[in-house]
Amino acid sequence: MKRPLEKFRTMGLIEGGSLLILVFLAMPLKYFFDFPEAVSVVGAIHGFLFVIYCLFIAYMTFVVKWPFIYSVIAVIVAFIPFGNIILDRRLQKLEIA
Repeated sequence: MKRPLEKFRTMGLIEGGSLLILVFLAMPLKYFFDFPEAVSVVGAIHGFLFVIYCLFIAYMTFVVKWPFIYSVIAVIVAFIPFGNIILDRRLQKLEIA
């Protein structure tokens, strides 16, 4: 059974991956190849995953009781491409310690 931090890291990578697909695949398809349906579909999936990610942040904050600054950082990196990958590397070091 996975520990809470490991589950959070997994969800962060999934959400971060959906952001990368949205920004680097769906948006170019919309603006360069006149295929707006790509953003509609990928954007909806990303939005759903973002809400789930926010629920994970709330769980880590209020149930696991990790420091509030981690929650703030987790929200900020959700808006930065590759941000969740960098956060995951930092959290991986915490999990080992």
